Formats: sequence, structure tokens, C-alpha cells
Amino acid sequence: MKKLLSLIVTGALLVTACSQGEAEGQEGAPNIPSVKVETLGERMVDQTIEFTGNIEPLVKNNISSAAAQRIDKIHAEVGARVKKGQLLVEMEDVNYMQARIQLENLKVDLARTEALYKAGGISEQQYQQLKTQVNVSEESIANLAKNTKLLSPIDGIVTHKNFDNGDIAAGQPILVVMQIQPVKILVNISEEFFPQVRIGTPATIKLDIYPDKSFTGKVMLIHPTIDAATRSFQAELRIENPSLLIRPGMFARAIVDFGSKERLVVPDVAVIKQPGTNDRYVYVLEGDKVFYRKVELGRRVGDIYEVAGGVALGDRVVVAGHTGLMDNIQVQVVTGGPDLSK
Repeated sequence: MKKLLSLIVTGALLVTACSQGEAEGQEGAPNIPSVKVETLGERMVDQTIEFTGNIEPLVKNNISSAAAQRIDKIHAEVGARVKKGQLLVEMEDVNYMQARIQLENLKVDLARTEALYKAGGISEQQYQQLKTQVNVSEESIANLAKNTKLLSPIDGIVTHKNFDNGDIAAGQPILVVMQIQPVKILVNISEEFFPQVRIGTPATIKLDIYPDKSFTGKVMLIHPTIDAATRSFQAELRIENPSLLIRPGMFARAIVDFGSKERLVVPDVAVIKQPGTNDRYVYVLEGDKVFYRKVELGRRVGDIYEVAGGVALGDRVVVAGHTGLMDNIQVQVVTGGPDLSK
């Protein structure tokens, strides 16, 4: 009986010792995170690019006199539609009237001189000198007329008025006239699209103020140089505006379709944003370890990002199981099973 009790106690102690040893072994074992990975590849991605900018008038003219003069009368107010050649402002015409009188006197003298010249009473040189004076005076009168009666150079709308009748106009234009039918928007386009942009390239224009409307535009001017700092070039999109719904200063989005291109892409679930910055990272699997790698992303299309740099075709990136990951840490790759992204 004593032997039986001794065997039972000894067996219990052995079992307890084995259990403790297993527990200690489990506590000492490293905790290796489980992750899911995906191999990076290329995909045809629609190159529908959105550009933003402010609406500008097609033409903007500052109506002013070449010299500081008193304004006699302004014939148009802000908001008025004006036609090309329409009289907008009359300036004080004292100098103009004096010049007119001087010109008339010179013409009388020229007529007398011409008669004397034909009769042989004066030399040709005297006659030509007076004739030149008349011509110079006529040009001066024409110039004074342009600065006395100010005409609109375009069909447009008066958008600014800086003076009133009787003011001395100096330092800024009297009126500002803008042509807003059509209007334009200047956008900066990445240099990679330079070969594809042509005069007449169509665009869809959206304005936040008209969320349910879209307008048709097209490229009408392409700047011939690339900005080395931004690696972009400027293009002018012209937008028809028959109903005058679009006005200068409005914020606009120009959407241009450049077709499709094959791009390296990364799943959005693989991308990690570093808090407090705009930097984006992914974990790349190399062997049985993952490495924290900064990436340059392009456009987001659905659940993928275009990749401009940082990773390469064939790299394996972590798409689930990010919790607890660190740079240069050992992981185990799993397929299927529970959702590791949670």
C-alpha cells in the first residue's frame, strides 16, 4: 500500500513538473506576427486627371488716359455690357481744342505757302518744312483724340470703375472691361503628358457653385517650356460661356482624359500614413522579415494607388496584420484564415 501511494505521488510530481516546463517554454518563445502579403504588379489605369484653377476673362482691358487729365464724363457703369468702339469716357478737351486751332492755322499757312511755291516765290525746302509741321500736328491731334475720347477695344462687361466725373485720373485705370464670353482657365499639367496635349484637346469643366452642371472646354494655348521646379507646363483652356453663368474669379475643376497607361500599383490597404506628416509607407517582405519603406504615390483609383517610387515590380507588401509590426522584424506569412487587418 505504501509503495502504491509513493508511485502515485511521484507521478503527480512528474506531471506537474512537465506542465510547468511547457508553460515556461511557451512564455519564453518569441511572438512572431502573422501577416498577409501581396505581390506588386502593373495594371492599366485610366489617366483621367483633374486640374484646378480660377476662371479668368479671355481678355482684360484697362481703360485709361496716357496723361493725368480731368474726367469730363464717364458713359458706362459697372455691369454694363459694351461693344467694341463704344465711347466709354470723355476727358477734359482743353489741350485737344488748342491743338485743333493750331492745326487749322498751320493748314491756312500751308495753303498760302503752296501758292507761293508754285509761283516761285519760296523755295521747295520752305514749303516742305511747313508741310511736315502740318503732318506732325495731325498725328499729335490723333493721339490727343485717343486720350480724350476713350473707346472700348473689345465687346465685354465693365467690371471696375475707379473714378467719377470731375476727378483727375491718375495711378489706376478709370474703367476695367473684361471679355467673358468665352472665359479661360490656366492649369499646370505634369510634363509626362506634354506629348499628348494638343490645341483642341477637350476637357470637362466643373464648378463648385453649379454642382449639377458641367461645361465643355478645350485647350487653346500651350506654353512651350517646362517649369524645372514643378516639372509641369501651363496650358490655357477656353470655355464657351453663352449664358454668362461663368464669371471671373470662380473656382473651377478641369478634367482631361489622357486615355489609359500601364502603371505599377499598390493596394490601398498596404499603405500606412505616418502621423503628423504627409509621408506614406508600406512594409515590404524580404525573406522572413519586413522592412518599413517610404513610397511616392500618384493618383488613387478605387482601391489602389499608382506608385511613383519607393517599391518595384514584384515586391511583396503587407496587406493585413500591420498591428505590432516594426522595421526589420521577423514575421510568418499566412493565407486565408481570419481577417488579420483588424
